[in-house]
Amino acid sequence: MLTSDFDFDLPEELIAQHPSGVRGQDKLMLLNRVTGQIEHHMMDDLPDLIEPGTLMIFNNSRVRRARVYGIKETTGRETEFMFLNTIDRECCIWNTMVKSAKKQKPGMKYKFPDGTVATIIEHEGNAGTEFRALKFDFAIDEDWFERNGHIPLPPYIRREDTDEDSERYQNVYATDTGSAACPTAGLHFTQDMLARLDAKGIERRFVTLHVGLGTFLPVREENIENHKMHEEWYTIPVETAEAINKAKREGRPVLAVGTTSVRTLESASEGHSVRAGTSSTSIFMYPGYKFKVVDKMFTNFHTPQSTLIMLVSAFAGRENILNAYKKAVENRYRFFSYGDCMFIR
Repeated sequence: MLTSDFDFDLPEELIAQHPSGVRGQDKLMLLNRVTGQIEHHMMDDLPDLIEPGTLMIFNNSRVRRARVYGIKETTGRETEFMFLNTIDRECCIWNTMVKSAKKQKPGMKYKFPDGTVATIIEHEGNAGTEFRALKFDFAIDEDWFERNGHIPLPPYIRREDTDEDSERYQNVYATDTGSAACPTAGLHFTQDMLARLDAKGIERRFVTLHVGLGTFLPVREENIENHKMHEEWYTIPVETAEAINKAKREGRPVLAVGTTSVRTLESASEGHSVRAGTSSTSIFMYPGYKFKVVDKMFTNFHTPQSTLIMLVSAFAGRENILNAYKKAVENRYRFFSYGDCMFIR
């Protein structure tokens, strides 16, 4: 199967550059993954579209202010780093993705806004890629990112981050900081919406998957089978695993909110149940994949030729997804992180 099989035409003006005026006031497309039938709704309608007894799974990862600008000591030029994960916490080494990576070589030093200095060091697997290992003299923490970093808006949002993004590019239920991008399906949910779901008898549990390169690195292979996903870490609490396994035994549907929740549940599947604990995943789902845990999915509209549109195509069928995206364009839905949403059932 070719990467180009997942392309579609999208007018530039439909790529949402800002969040909706009020959180949760977004269009919602309902897609039947068996028949391909489409209905147009608003997010406010969601509780009426979910049957009581459904178990919803949310990713509670919180976005780190992971985009940090350093000044190269030899040239005085500003360099942008995206901090992804720690390589060695004790030695204060971080894995980063860096702009103009070919020019950023081992031994080069960078000064960050608060005066902190870090050095690029050799790291296995980074040669010839956009990744660089940065070594600090002391451990940096979340306070350091709050002082020095910016909200890591995706590249298709063509503006600098603002104070508004500090609030709107976080999910209202996010608690565990560590993502380099927001699990954006959750951006449509408000505390009022969560209360309405509770009132309808819709159960809610959480997993944690810290979004990294596995989610947003582009597919560069012509044949999708040759694409390799990067690892991302996830945690499934015992109470979440127990709730999922109980729902599956009782024949109640599991509704995953966001592709990161889908990847977490399917990575931890054992037959039609899941195991609790912390692990890593490099799972890549594309048409032909058989879902074991997830019965329904709530998601955003994804970028062309991405692993995310391949994942939803695995769930609902490529033709159904591409037709739905065509209808979304015709009906002026807003696309990507700050855009509108889709409920696939």
